[in-house]
Amino acid sequence: MISNKLLTTCLFLLSIPLFSFTQVQDSLSARNMKKISISSFAVPAVFIGYGIVSLSGDNAIRRLDYTTNNELREDHPTFVLKIDNITRYTPAVAVYGLDLLGVKAKHNVIDRSVMLLMSAVIAQASVNGIKSLSHRMRPNGSASNSFPSGHTSFAFMSAEFLNQEYKDQSVWYGIGGYAIATGTGILRLYNNAHWVSDVVAGAGFGILSTKLTYLVYPYIKQKLFRGKPANMVFNPSFQNGNMSFSLIKRL
Repeated sequence: MISNKLLTTCLFLLSIPLFSFTQVQDSLSARNMKKISISSFAVPAVFIGYGIVSLSGDNAIRRLDYTTNNELREDHPTFVLKIDNITRYTPAVAVYGLDLLGVKAKHNVIDRSVMLLMSAVIAQASVNGIKSLSHRMRPNGSASNSFPSGHTSFAFMSAEFLNQEYKDQSVWYGIGGYAIATGTGILRLYNNAHWVSDVVAGAGFGILSTKLTYLVYPYIKQKLFRGKPANMVFNPSFQNGNMSFSLIKRL
């Protein structure tokens, strides 16, 4: 059964967008707020809610977890393809690749890099926090940190990042990013690392983290730099299947 502490934490995370929306709306100009809508958070909220229901005991969603896993094990008992360790980063890397190819992103490299870092921190903190409270065993029995899926969370976080930066150029960039993120989630199921509800909730937390960042970053930037250019250096790195970031601000 879902614990009161876990339920409270999840509800708190879901309430953050509404609180942030109110605060930012009160602080920013109408020009900056004209395209922001709280309804854009509906999809990640539904995904996270789906996962929360699966934690409440024996119900249709949790039974779907078991039946899907059983079918995958029967049809693909020896399936192993660890490319999901790479594909979770692909949409975020594509943002910088497209920029190098001359496809103009929505924000400059510093702003979007800071927003990517913020999104990653929010996603990592929320997912790890929920993992420590849920204690759900992975389907392969390797660890009790199955819910929600961290790989899927990062994949959908970076897919929404790609969508935010290039949706004004073409809707296909976002579609491509979300296709890769969906493939990452499916691979987590085939690799017997997660249940369906883990993957769905992870997608929700990933999308939520990026949407929240794009909502509050203009407010943060305004408060920190007061319209002045940010004198910062951002260094992304990728090594041994892991992405890391460093951000240095010159005073």
